[in-house]
Amino acid sequence: MPTHPPSSNKVVAQFRLRVKYGDQVAIGPGKIAILEAIAETGSISAAGRKIGMSYRRAWLLVDQMNQYFTEPVVFAATGGAQGGGTALTPMGLEVIALYRSIEQQAQAQSATLLERLKGKVRSD
Repeated sequence: MPTHPPSSNKVVAQFRLRVKYGDQVAIGPGKIAILEAIAETGSISAAGRKIGMSYRRAWLLVDQMNQYFTEPVVFAATGGAQGGGTALTPMGLEVIALYRSIEQQAQAQSATLLERLKGKVRSD
C-alpha cells in the first residue's frame, strides 16, 4: 500500500533551470545562489556560509563559472594589508538578471498548465 504525504504538505510547482556546458552545469540554482550571496557579502567564504556551503565548494563553483562563460562572472582580489574581496563583474550581474528573468517568464507563461498539473497531485 503506497504511503501518502501528510495533509499539511502543500503542492508547489518549482522550476529548476540549468544551462549545461557539455556534461557540466554552467549555471543553475546553486550557482545563482552563490553569485547572489557574493553580491550581498563581498566574499566567497561569507557567501558560502550564508547559503550553507563550504568555502571550497563555493570557490569551485565560482572557478567553474569563470571558465564556462565568455567573460569572468566574479572578480576576486587576493588578501593583503586591506584584505581580499570578491565582487561580481558586469557579466555576473547580467547572468543573474537573465536567469531570474527566464524563471519569472517561464512561471508566468506556464501558470495555467502548472495549476492543472498541481491539481493532479493528491492533496490528502
